[in-house]
Amino acid sequence: MSVWVWFVIAGLAAAGGGVLLAIDGGQQSAHQRERRRWAALRGWRFVLSDPVLADRWRHGVMARGGAGLAKDLVIGSLFTPLGRRAVQIFDHEQGGQISSVVVAVQRRVHAADLVAELWVPDQPLPQDPGLRTMGSVGDRVALVNEPDRVGPLTSSEFVLAANALGGDIPVAWVEQDWVLAAAPCSSTPSRLERLLRVLDEIADLLDAADLGKTAEPTELADFFRPGQ
Repeated sequence: MSVWVWFVIAGLAAAGGGVLLAIDGGQQSAHQRERRRWAALRGWRFVLSDPVLADRWRHGVMARGGAGLAKDLVIGSLFTPLGRRAVQIFDHEQGGQISSVVVAVQRRVHAADLVAELWVPDQPLPQDPGLRTMGSVGDRVALVNEPDRVGPLTSSEFVLAANALGGDIPVAWVEQDWVLAAAPCSSTPSRLERLLRVLDEIADLLDAADLGKTAEPTELADFFRPGQ
């Protein structure tokens, strides 16, 4: 094969790569514009990236592949009957790829040492020795670090709220003074709005019940089905 043929092949490969990069860059720009527009419509703040925000949390999707990086971040607050509640939404980048959209709603009651994760059954559960599989909460599998403090997760209101998360949300979790969920990368602002409302409802239920209180063992025995 002549040298000129190799030059042609290399040129075509470079051109093709350039087209792919241009398409990818256009998609990213469109995504950023959509996220910026959403933030502006809500009167919220948009930040291109935050190198340390994702380090705040260790559970849920954060436990898979390291904390990563928060990109296309939206920071704002929800108006609720009980006052404002801080929210943060960002694309979670791990290993150079966006793995999910993380939606976080801040609680009013601080329970820094309590962790509760709610996974859909078809997802692999985390192999965390600090978490115990408690069984089902509605359509999801619950893992907690302190089984004697999860009485509020037994209420019918909480089960309804957990089921309202939707099957496209692989996990929602409680960590520190936040309620968080992981949404697909393709989630639209309208889908994230609906998810925010559900997380706000969950946060209200937890705050009203005060997770710092110890649940009676009979409540857990009557509600949870043994984990597999």
